[in-house]
Amino acid sequence: MAAFDMGRMKPLLLRIFLVLLIAYVGFVGFVLWAMRQPPEQFGRVMAKMPAPVVFLLAPFETMWTHARAGNLNVGDPAPDFDLVKLDKSANVQLSSLTAQQPVVLVFGSYT
Repeated sequence: MAAFDMGRMKPLLLRIFLVLLIAYVGFVGFVLWAMRQPPEQFGRVMAKMPAPVVFLLAPFETMWTHARAGNLNVGDPAPDFDLVKLDKSANVQLSSLTAQQPVVLVFGSYT
Protein backbone atom coordinates (compact mmCIF):
# COMPACT_ATOMS: atom_id res chain seq x y z
CA MET A 1 0.00 0.00 0.00
CA ALA A 2 1.43 3.37 -1.01
CA ALA A 3 1.99 6.05 1.58
CA PHE A 4 -0.54 8.90 1.69
CA ASP A 5 1.11 11.83 -0.12
CA MET A 6 -0.54 15.08 0.97
CA GLY A 7 1.60 17.11 -1.41
CA ARG A 8 -0.06 15.42 -4.39
CA MET A 9 -3.54 15.59 -2.86
CA LYS A 10 -3.61 19.36 -2.25
CA PRO A 11 -3.95 20.36 -5.93
CA LEU A 12 -6.67 17.73 -6.45
CA LEU A 13 -8.60 18.86 -3.37
CA LEU A 14 -8.26 22.49 -4.46
CA ARG A 15 -9.69 21.66 -7.90
CA ILE A 16 -12.59 19.76 -6.37
CA PHE A 17 -13.30 22.67 -4.03
CA LEU A 18 -13.21 25.18 -6.88
CA VAL A 19 -15.56 23.08 -9.03
CA LEU A 20 -18.01 22.73 -6.13
CA LEU A 21 -17.79 26.46 -5.38
CA ILE A 22 -18.48 27.39 -9.01
CA ALA A 23 -21.40 24.93 -9.13
CA TYR A 24 -22.83 26.40 -5.89
CA VAL A 25 -22.52 30.00 -7.10
CA GLY A 26 -24.14 29.02 -10.40
CA PHE A 27 -26.98 27.22 -8.61
CA VAL A 28 -27.66 30.14 -6.24
CA GLY A 29 -27.45 32.58 -9.16
CA PHE A 30 -29.97 30.53 -11.13
CA VAL A 31 -32.40 30.42 -8.18
CA LEU A 32 -32.02 34.19 -7.71
CA TRP A 33 -32.68 34.73 -11.43
CA ALA A 34 -35.80 32.56 -11.19
CA MET A 35 -37.03 34.54 -8.17
CA ARG A 36 -36.97 37.74 -10.23
CA GLN A 37 -39.18 36.25 -12.95
CA PRO A 38 -42.99 36.50 -13.02
CA PRO A 39 -44.68 34.13 -10.54
CA GLU A 40 -45.79 31.69 -13.24
CA GLN A 41 -42.26 31.22 -14.57
CA PHE A 42 -40.79 31.03 -11.06
CA GLY A 43 -43.31 28.33 -10.23
CA ARG A 44 -42.39 26.31 -13.33
CA VAL A 45 -38.69 26.50 -12.44
CA MET A 46 -39.21 25.57 -8.79
CA ALA A 47 -41.54 22.69 -9.68
CA LYS A 48 -38.60 20.98 -11.39
CA MET A 49 -36.22 21.37 -8.44
CA PRO A 50 -36.11 19.12 -5.39
CA ALA A 51 -37.42 21.55 -2.74
CA PRO A 52 -35.25 20.37 0.18
CA VAL A 53 -32.11 20.95 -1.88
CA VAL A 54 -33.02 24.58 -2.58
CA PHE A 55 -33.99 25.35 1.00
CA LEU A 56 -30.97 23.59 2.52
CA LEU A 57 -28.26 24.78 0.14
CA ALA A 58 -29.32 28.35 -0.60
CA PRO A 59 -30.21 31.22 1.73
CA PHE A 60 -33.70 31.04 0.23
CA GLU A 61 -35.62 33.36 2.56
CA THR A 62 -33.02 36.14 2.39
CA MET A 63 -32.77 35.85 -1.38
CA TRP A 64 -36.58 35.92 -1.71
CA THR A 65 -36.83 39.04 0.46
CA HIS A 66 -34.29 40.91 -1.68
CA ALA A 67 -35.52 39.61 -5.05
CA ARG A 68 -39.17 40.56 -4.44
CA ALA A 69 -38.66 43.70 -2.33
CA GLY A 70 -39.85 46.20 -4.92
CA ASN A 71 -39.13 49.90 -4.66
CA LEU A 72 -42.18 51.48 -3.04
CA ASN A 73 -41.76 53.92 -0.20
CA VAL A 74 -44.21 55.12 2.43
CA GLY A 75 -46.63 57.55 0.78
CA ASP A 76 -46.10 56.27 -2.78
CA PRO A 77 -49.28 55.43 -4.69
CA ALA A 78 -49.95 51.72 -5.10
CA PRO A 79 -49.12 50.32 -8.54
CA ASP A 80 -52.16 49.82 -10.73
CA PHE A 81 -53.37 46.25 -11.09
CA ASP A 82 -56.22 44.36 -12.70
CA LEU A 83 -57.75 41.31 -10.96
CA VAL A 84 -60.63 38.96 -11.67
CA LYS A 85 -63.49 39.07 -9.15
CA LEU A 86 -63.98 35.99 -6.99
CA ASP A 87 -67.17 35.08 -8.85
CA LYS A 88 -65.29 35.59 -12.18
CA SER A 89 -68.04 37.93 -13.40
CA ALA A 90 -65.71 40.84 -14.21
CA ASN A 91 -62.30 42.39 -13.66
CA VAL A 92 -61.52 45.07 -11.09
CA GLN A 93 -58.83 47.66 -11.80
CA LEU A 94 -57.34 49.71 -8.97
CA SER A 95 -57.19 52.92 -11.00
CA SER A 96 -60.92 52.75 -11.77
CA LEU A 97 -61.70 52.39 -8.06
CA THR A 98 -59.43 55.24 -6.94
CA ALA A 99 -61.03 57.53 -9.54
CA GLN A 100 -64.39 57.09 -7.74
CA GLN A 101 -63.39 57.05 -4.06
CA PRO A 102 -60.47 56.48 -1.67
CA VAL A 103 -59.33 52.85 -1.52
CA VAL A 104 -57.70 50.99 1.35
CA LEU A 105 -55.65 47.91 0.48
CA VAL A 106 -55.25 45.37 3.26
CA PHE A 107 -52.80 42.51 2.82
CA GLY A 108 -52.89 39.73 5.33
CA SER A 109 -54.03 36.28 6.20
CA TYR A 110 -57.14 35.40 8.12
CA THR A 111 -56.41 31.71 8.58
